[in-house]
Amino acid sequence: MLAKDLKKTTYVKGEKERISAFEAPTFILGVVLSVLSAIICMQIIGKVGVTPNTSLIGAIVAMVIARMPIKSFLRFRSLERQNLIQTTVSAAGFSAANCGFLTLAIFFVMGETNFIVPMAIGSLIGVVTSIFVVGKIFDSSIFPAEGSWPPGVATAQAIEAGDEGGEKGKRLLQGVILGAVASYFKLPAAGIGIVFIANIFSMAALGIGLLIRGYSGVFFSGLDLGKTYIPHGIMIGAGVMALIQSMKVILKGKNKDKGAPVNYTQSDEATKKNLVMGIVLFLTGALVLAIASGITSQLGGAKLILWLIWATFSATAAMLLVGMAAMHSGWFPAFAITTIFMTIGIFFGFPIVPLALLTGYVSSVGPCFADMGYDLKTGWILRGKGEDKEYELYGRKQQVIIELIGGVIGIIVVLLTMNLYFEADLIPPVSRVFATTVSAGADTSLLKTLLIWAVPGFLLQLAFGPSRMVGVLFATGLLIKNPIYGIGVLIAVIVRLIFGTKFMEIRDAGLIAGDGLYGFFSALLKALI
Repeated sequence: MLAKDLKKTTYVKGEKERISAFEAPTFILGVVLSVLSAIICMQIIGKVGVTPNTSLIGAIVAMVIARMPIKSFLRFRSLERQNLIQTTVSAAGFSAANCGFLTLAIFFVMGETNFIVPMAIGSLIGVVTSIFVVGKIFDSSIFPAEGSWPPGVATAQAIEAGDEGGEKGKRLLQGVILGAVASYFKLPAAGIGIVFIANIFSMAALGIGLLIRGYSGVFFSGLDLGKTYIPHGIMIGAGVMALIQSMKVILKGKNKDKGAPVNYTQSDEATKKNLVMGIVLFLTGALVLAIASGITSQLGGAKLILWLIWATFSATAAMLLVGMAAMHSGWFPAFAITTIFMTIGIFFGFPIVPLALLTGYVSSVGPCFADMGYDLKTGWILRGKGEDKEYELYGRKQQVIIELIGGVIGIIVVLLTMNLYFEADLIPPVSRVFATTVSAGADTSLLKTLLIWAVPGFLLQLAFGPSRMVGVLFATGLLIKNPIYGIGVLIAVIVRLIFGTKFMEIRDAGLIAGDGLYGFFSALLKALI
């Protein structure tokens, strides 16, 4: 097959190519870059504590390879191939760092290393299921392709600008340089760029939340919101309402409510069936995890049933909430949302190990769901924004396949290399937080706080509706300590209201790309030193 593929070395701009995820050159390059991405992202999250979005890195590598003076590399001038490469590279990075390494490190910190392999099985199931589900419900009434998905837009615009050059290329380069310089000076370039792509109500809510969290001591006479569970309570209330609103959309039909025809590739009926399928897969995964880990004997009949139900609900809800936040703002508070379900699990009285397994399982589903959403948005733009439905569905299917491959590679790399990181004491900070919290036990006053503050979150999300996700994004801001980002977002919102978005077209993607590239390489440098 490789010999056959090498015969086609020309690339015609605008050509609609149906590239298989298993095409030999693309597959091989994707696998090699995925392994490197997984290793690098594990190093970064272990030493720096965060994971960069590697989609743009994968896209840029593919663009560079396409311009090498080697005949067999000319095929990578194809935008569809570049999209497949960036899809698998980002999948492997997120799967390895955020879904595999982070969850397995919980048990290393706890000294329960016998449960590392069962947890790896659970994480793999969570990753695969979340990727499969988003592939089935992308471009539906609750996760429309026309939604913001800002990092996906940025990656698509970067690939297009690199291909076309000219004015687009200049605008992109201007944004990249400005984004990198701003990032060097600790200014929120990516946040500013996202404001000009995302829903303005969502971004305003995120900015206000970030500002209140960052300066809560000033606003509330010394109260540090980060030391309370008020943000978690607000997220619970907003999240519950967001889930209710989303279910209402697909049960009633968004098109019927507004009377405007929207040509989604996934109908409400298909979306309902696929969500039910996802719930069944999460339940099956939870059961496999329980059996593989041997916790069935620890829990007993009634507790086991409760554990399975809560694990299934938590994984499904976390996946949808993370996806909604990612679609509307480009942020996905996966770890904060996992903390909420873990905290409630404490009050159910689950023993330490089953609770830690539940925590790891839930934290495995959000990152790759968000990442796949971004990558599908990129592909949707590059393939003509759904004008050719058959072509779009084919390309989307190949992206899901190669994302699944990248996700599996990420978990395998973690299993093969994790001991090197553990021995060097490179542990993701979030893993330590989860391990400490699971071991601490329940505090009855905590439950009261969660319930009280769920009310305003519930009402805020209800007031602004499902299309803006104001409640969820406000709670997201409260969960993250980054006041400078909040200031940057709110200033950008004001600028957008006054001057519009046209002057920032392409430059907004450049800001995101420049911020991401600088963040990636600076984090990599810190991790290697």
